Amino acid sequence: MNVLTFFEATPDEVDAPTVDDLQAVTEDVWLALVGEDEVLLPRLVPPGTPFDATGVWSAAVTISGGWHGVVTVELDADVAGRLSARMLDLPSAEDAEDADVADAVGELVNMIGGNVKSLMPGPSVLSLPAVAAGRAVFASDVTEVCRIDVAWRGGPVRICIHVPNASGGSR
Repeated sequence: MNVLTFFEATPDEVDAPTVDDLQAVTEDVWLALVGEDEVLLPRLVPPGTPFDATGVWSAAVTISGGWHGVVTVELDADVAGRLSARMLDLPSAEDAEDADVADAVGELVNMIGGNVKSLMPGPSVLSLPAVAAGRAVFASDVTEVCRIDVAWRGGPVRICIHVPNASGGSR
């Protein structure tokens, strides 16, 4: 998967996974959840562009301990429904209830976050996923350090890693 990204901190700026790390983790998790015949395609998204779906599901997990960070996932609502149907073996996306979508999106961010956690210094713990039908809200004391923008079945998907600001305290 060739992922176009426009922001990545240099290793001197922050201790965080690279875009290549996030890309590899996301690709592995996606394949495990939906299979090899369902690939993610790169999306050209200019820097600073908000997530561009009209209906959105989002989720986040925090990593605390030897390393601190937040992993977020934002999905177009249609993508979230189709992903849920695929993961839960439902006949169609229309059969996915909100609780099903929340479970699937939560599991996606949990699996990506767990893999990111394993790449970073430990020991660390992973929070339970926070899932919302809508855009994620980020604390003002974190900075996005890497992001991938991809598409699945034509709908947008964004995965980001945020870390505490250097002036924001413990890391």
